[in-house]
Amino acid sequence: MDAFSGLVFFAYGPALAILWYFYHADRYEPEPRRYVLGTFILGGTLSVGIAFILESFLTLGGAIQPLLPASAFYVALVAGIVEEPAKALAIRWPFKAGQMDGIMDGLVYGVAAGLGFAATENFLYGLGWGLGVTVMRAFLTPIAHATWSAVIGVAYGMKAEGKMTSTASYFLLAMFLHFIWDYYAFMSAGVPAYNILLIFFIILNLALLRYFLLLGQAEDRSRLWYYWFKRRDGL
Repeated sequence: MDAFSGLVFFAYGPALAILWYFYHADRYEPEPRRYVLGTFILGGTLSVGIAFILESFLTLGGAIQPLLPASAFYVALVAGIVEEPAKALAIRWPFKAGQMDGIMDGLVYGVAAGLGFAATENFLYGLGWGLGVTVMRAFLTPIAHATWSAVIGVAYGMKAEGKMTSTASYFLLAMFLHFIWDYYAFMSAGVPAYNILLIFFIILNLALLRYFLLLGQAEDRSRLWYYWFKRRDGL
């Protein structure tokens, strides 16, 4: 395997494996594959492109100087505020298409958008910094991005079934979780002790995904009659 093939494999392979798991965890009413893969692709193209452009102006400088000094706090804050709404644009595609009707649907599409974003981000990091960086990130950022986007996806799923009218609080939670992860990731470069907090955040991300999964499956089991009628009527 040459270096470029290895880069593609470690950038997209782990993300697609995680997506496969969540897709098949949606046992009672699996989502259309084209919408799930389409959301993954949008997360890895449209969302990444929008985030890159905005962050280029806000943190990297160039033609326009950054608004504030690029401290760890500021860069992490910008990442959370920019990237989560950017990924939400991918989630809104199946939402607007009427493909969501509950928590499990929102989880699957949220995870798909986050994994697509993480995969392309890891690929681009590898192009700039080498295969080793992509391999290291492959075991960390897909779960992190999937969790943060899942928070927003679940909000859209509940909104689609009429359980909420505003997703603002879920957006804020996703942005905060993203910010706090990035901040301590940056700080750990100078203070290795902060890696303990990163381990805690990894466990927290896994716990949130597990919680949403159990919540979504429980909701689906309570609505088996609805799915039966829906399939019978060809909806």
